[in-house]
Amino acid sequence: MAFTMPRLMEGGDAVMWKKVVKRTVLIFCIGLFLNAFPFVRYNAEGVLELKAFQNLRIMGVLQRIALCYFFAAVLVYYLRPAGLFTVSMILLLLYWAMCLFWGGSDPYSLEGWFGTTIDKAVLGESHMYHGEGVAFDPEGLMSTIPAVVQVILGYWAGNFIILEKNTPGMEKQEPVQAAGGFYPLLTKLFVAGLLLIFIGLCWNIVFPINKKIWTSSFVIYTSGMAVVVLAMLIYFIEIKKWRGAWSHFFDVFGKNPLFIFVLSGIWVRLYGLVRIEDGMKEGKPVYKGLGGWIYDHAFAPLFGNMNGSFLYAVFHILIFWFIAWWLDKRKIYIKV
Repeated sequence: MAFTMPRLMEGGDAVMWKKVVKRTVLIFCIGLFLNAFPFVRYNAEGVLELKAFQNLRIMGVLQRIALCYFFAAVLVYYLRPAGLFTVSMILLLLYWAMCLFWGGSDPYSLEGWFGTTIDKAVLGESHMYHGEGVAFDPEGLMSTIPAVVQVILGYWAGNFIILEKNTPGMEKQEPVQAAGGFYPLLTKLFVAGLLLIFIGLCWNIVFPINKKIWTSSFVIYTSGMAVVVLAMLIYFIEIKKWRGAWSHFFDVFGKNPLFIFVLSGIWVRLYGLVRIEDGMKEGKPVYKGLGGWIYDHAFAPLFGNMNGSFLYAVFHILIFWFIAWWLDKRKIYIKV
């Protein structure tokens, strides 16, 4: 957002709304597509049948990103920095109050969190995530409120770096002690990141850091960690010039991030369509998806459960890296 918002601001209201709404709808729809894909499933008799789309989950990671992008972009566009800071603090405190006063006896648990009641009423229980054993959506409507602030914090961090790098002396990109060099930038980033971590840990005492319901303390704490990591990367890459194969490995992922994310989701779901007979149980054949079969017959026997699980994940990361590398080599960049 730090790179795109200035262009939207130059274009005016019409350009901003057109771009933001279009991107929001596209990302949200791609998320719905992933939830529905591959549109068929195996029934109890092992026969492929169409999915019951009346039970399609509405929310998801990309849907959350779409909504957060929309609201954050609108707030950044229309509010001055002081107003944006005030609204961000209000949203974080408001979410805390909603959790505390609208929740059950244990307001920060899956059962007591107030957002589940609202998600059931608005989305419908059949359209929610059921992977926790109960109807609960980790990317639900209410937990989107603090997540919007996290996008705004990311915008601030990116915008700060851009402004600092455009000050006199920064174009040399070397360690300088003069005002406007990299060291003042890093100092400010480190201080801001550590301060956010400290505030998040303090807030955790009364408002627990909880990723599942995306608590305000989680937003502050993880944003602080991200800023510190970002500052470290700037130090090693921009000042120490530690660039090479290791940095290029991550570069290619950043060139087509949305496409690789969607592809990884499609890949896993296609695994489930390929069923392989794997033994017998009570006189009937037992089938496993291709992904599970590969792990059970290749990685687990060779490396054990823990190391096998780790290497199984690395194996797939490398597959997607080669795809991202191939796209980058041919200058193919898929954007929304």
